[in-house]
Amino acid sequence: MEFTKMHALGNDYIVINEFDGEKVKDKEEFSKNVCRRRFSVGADGVIFIQKPTKEGFDVRFRIFNNDGSEAEMCGNGIRCFAKYVYERVLKKNPLFVETKAGLRICELDVENDKVKRVKVYMGKPSFRAKDIPVITDKEEFIEETVKLNNPYLKEVKITAVSVGNPHAIIFVDDLDYVRKYLDTIGKEIEHLPIFPERINVHFVKVLNDKEIRVLTWERGVGYTMACGTGATASVLAANKLGKVKDKVIAHLDGGDLEIEIKEDGVYMKGDAVMVYDGFMFREAYEG
Repeated sequence: MEFTKMHALGNDYIVINEFDGEKVKDKEEFSKNVCRRRFSVGADGVIFIQKPTKEGFDVRFRIFNNDGSEAEMCGNGIRCFAKYVYERVLKKNPLFVETKAGLRICELDVENDKVKRVKVYMGKPSFRAKDIPVITDKEEFIEETVKLNNPYLKEVKITAVSVGNPHAIIFVDDLDYVRKYLDTIGKEIEHLPIFPERINVHFVKVLNDKEIRVLTWERGVGYTMACGTGATASVLAANKLGKVKDKVIAHLDGGDLEIEIKEDGVYMKGDAVMVYDGFMFREAYEG
């Protein structure tokens, strides 16, 4: 099977082009097998490029995490997707992309027919608990104290927001301490009973009113060097709490993203890299 390996800020993906026809029937099992590092190609997730199923869209974006679960959206993934589509499938700018989270519009910075950066309209966020979802009797889940059972962090204050997929934002002063125990803390918060669909977890340190630093535990993946929707959600939460302005640089382990909040929604801008093309044998994806 043909594939392309791509990454955005160190978040890496296997891209399968299904625009002219489906190649993978069981995408959940395929993704679990092919994302195994050392045993297969290895990646944080698998992106499938497909024809849209509805009017008004140019192309359809589907993404599966390395545990086989399908995500509603992925900010880093959709930038890789947009670069691939423009350079190899459909020369259109902007691209109107169909996702499980709805319409996403990708505006491309192109030089010599190559996509250098992608600006993505991420839609309108929601802080309503039922949209995320969060099991609570409150309309919004803002800076709510949650008790934990791990020995490293006994409680956290969580602000939950949806940007098409669910995010828990936790503001901290010491990211280094959290990083040491992220496997334990991140996993526990992801699987808290109050989040029936699990949740992406981000620990955020505010540097000033135009910069934040983000450490991510991604739902269905674990630690990742960057999360585009997570950076977006982190800026939205910080802005709602009056910690930052409307235009912010989010520093992630894999690099930086520009996030801008406007009246019509929120925008994310960053790069994407095509690493290599390859052919995988059946042993790579049949378990």
